[in-house]
Amino acid sequence: MDFLRNVDKTLFPIKNISSVVKLFRNQLEGCDEPDLTLLSIAAGFIENQLTSRSVSQISAQSNDATEKNVLPIFELETVESLYNKFNLIITSAIEPNKTKSYATRELVKKVSDIIWNSLTRSYYSDKAHLQSLYSYLTGNKLDCFGVAFAVVAGCQTLGYGDVHLALSEDHAWVVFGPDLLETIEVTWHGKGNEDKRGQTIDKGTSIRSWLYVNNRPVICTRHMEVAALVSAINPSLNSTSDAVEVALLKQELLWLLYDLGCLKKYPMAIGNLGDLEEISPKRPEITCKKLFDEAIESARKYYNNQHVYPYIYQGSFFYRNKMYKEALGSWANASDVIRQYNYSRDDEDIYKEFFEISNELIPFVIKLEGSNIETSTILRNPESFANLLRFYDGICQWEEGSATPVLHIGWAKPLVNTISKFEADIRAQVNIVVEFGDKHNILMFNNNNNYEEENDSCDKADKEKSDSISYSSLEDLTAACSKKILNPDYLLQGDGALFVGGSGVKSSDANDTCDKEENGSQSTSKSPVFETKLREVNSLVLLRSHKMKGLKDLLLAEKLNTQAILLHLTAQSQVQIGKVHRNDIDSTRPKRVKRE
Repeated sequence: MDFLRNVDKTLFPIKNISSVVKLFRNQLEGCDEPDLTLLSIAAGFIENQLTSRSVSQISAQSNDATEKNVLPIFELETVESLYNKFNLIITSAIEPNKTKSYATRELVKKVSDIIWNSLTRSYYSDKAHLQSLYSYLTGNKLDCFGVAFAVVAGCQTLGYGDVHLALSEDHAWVVFGPDLLETIEVTWHGKGNEDKRGQTIDKGTSIRSWLYVNNRPVICTRHMEVAALVSAINPSLNSTSDAVEVALLKQELLWLLYDLGCLKKYPMAIGNLGDLEEISPKRPEITCKKLFDEAIESARKYYNNQHVYPYIYQGSFFYRNKMYKEALGSWANASDVIRQYNYSRDDEDIYKEFFEISNELIPFVIKLEGSNIETSTILRNPESFANLLRFYDGICQWEEGSATPVLHIGWAKPLVNTISKFEADIRAQVNIVVEFGDKHNILMFNNNNNYEEENDSCDKADKEKSDSISYSSLEDLTAACSKKILNPDYLLQGDGALFVGGSGVKSSDANDTCDKEENGSQSTSKSPVFETKLREVNSLVLLRSHKMKGLKDLLLAEKLNTQAILLHLTAQSQVQIGKVHRNDIDSTRPKRVKRE
């Protein structure tokens, strides 16, 4: 048992959640590198043992809180046997690294071949509990995330410390090399797709691809890989019920990782913790709302606001807590992220999320609010109408340039029905601004360092200039919005001052700010602080999609022409129909805990 230290051996046999947390803490704090194989086997054993029970068995057990800390007994001999089995699978085919050299593409591909070729040939489209090494070692079954994690764990076993996990919101691959700049596919995403294992992630084709989050994935350290295996723990017993002990274990381990700073660059894991805290709060001083806010800030700061799920988490929280106005804002922000991508069949998971928001959640909110129009916080609120337009504008822009259409009649009807519930006087209060041709000066206060503090593409002087411009603009706005009118020429063309008849930041000043990302490509993001402030004060919405821009006059008409809106939204002129691929789902997506 050379792989296990005495301080860890004393925890066996593991019988409760506290012992598992101590094992993880020992590995995270007391080792040069936490042992991914050990921790994945431990977490997988507990998850698989507890989720294999029937609901009737669980119902017969005590509901006493102390009972929920009890786990199936996990013996030292069990972990030893499984650990040695994995070690033998890897080292019998590849010589361990004794020279401290870096991994090569051939090496990583060979490890992935070992894992891949030993899996059962059955295909699993959406089967739970297949992401751990326990699942692999006891049943030769792994999902997409599980394969990628097993490859990284195998490389760690061989002594290659430069091989790490890369995660988008729905896919996993591997990075390696001295600067982690080399990328390699170790699984494939989607039934029917060609085998891409061994191939590099083409940065050209992955641009505007949500599957690869526009080259802004979570690049894991060893500690973040532990966070990934914990985040992938799935408490579900079936489609409606969860194993409470597994959810509690996941929550305790996420708090451990949170306290150690391992989640600050992992937005999805923070969102997972927020979801669990909402169900069963453990830390009142850190509310679940604060956690959802932190997940969004992490996505903005470290990933150029390319991640969608943090806003989905937040919007779902607001919705469940009947904060419908705030939920609309979160969903609109989620749509502002997805507008940066081109839709493809690989986006099935996020498509389902937006479809549910559009066709179930928003209609429910509008119906509920419409039952008492006088007290409605939505239907009599121009900002809510603006957020609704922004939500659909993002969906329409997601569709543009894509091989597959998004807005079929199933989307369009709920949209029209929802819009029609807003009276003309409310719609008229929304200032709709459209963007045409090359005139991108509208609200172009690029201040990316608000959320990209590590962006080194501008020198210090440019950053300070950018900061002063943004602050000056906001100061002008808040001080004068009650008595000045925004200059239409400035909004539409970037000419003149910010306000009619007044001084302010000129368009030439705005264009001097840095608008390059770290990778040298043109930034697509506007200043979210400035745009949000304008929306709050003026119910302003900036439409960028061709379809929504074409609806401007129809949206503001005193009487809505619903048929004309439907026809315009479902027109296929903005997309090119092409070949599509089927998609499968894996454990890199958020693991939602079931609610009654």
